[in-house]
Amino acid sequence: MRKFAFVLSGVAALALTLFVSSTSAIEEPTYSLVAAWDDPDIEIRDYETRILATTQMKEGQNSGFRVLAGYIFGGNEREQEIAMTAPVQRTMPGKEDAEMAFVVPREYSMEELPAPDDTRVQFREEPAYRAAVIRFSGWVNDKKAERYWQTLVAFLREQGIQPLGDPTLNQYNPPWTPPFMRRNEIIVAVAPASVGAQ
Repeated sequence: MRKFAFVLSGVAALALTLFVSSTSAIEEPTYSLVAAWDDPDIEIRDYETRILATTQMKEGQNSGFRVLAGYIFGGNEREQEIAMTAPVQRTMPGKEDAEMAFVVPREYSMEELPAPDDTRVQFREEPAYRAAVIRFSGWVNDKKAERYWQTLVAFLREQGIQPLGDPTLNQYNPPWTPPFMRRNEIIVAVAPASVGAQ
């Protein structure tokens, strides 16, 4: 019974934190806009260096989220709470070795982050890079994510822009956000020489 109450209190804390985050400014990765198109909704962005807290999604998306949320809600050597950021980043659906990641707030360096209690939480510093991004709303399923990814690939091909590496699916909103207000992005690195909107 005690364990059940603890789980409930953890869920309540998570819900409250996400509610506060959704009604106030929440930190997002810093980038500068290089180019933008309206239809489809695609941008080229230059992202600054950032630190990711990551975990493998071997038991599914929910387990990955719980592992990372446990860390930022005090599951670390200092029992320190760390602010939630957006987006929640994950490997595209259907990929092997699926990973989920939270972006660490900019105030922390790698040396300043408290060690996690859960060894499934790892940290990785990502260098600055140029990315292509396609934005869309609504709930996301595997088929929808793949459709937007293929739209982005086709668009980049038309523009002569070469994707580099694997794309990620990025979601910005708490679970109760209405579909029409939800913000989703598929992001993929591109060659630094990628230029200009039409």
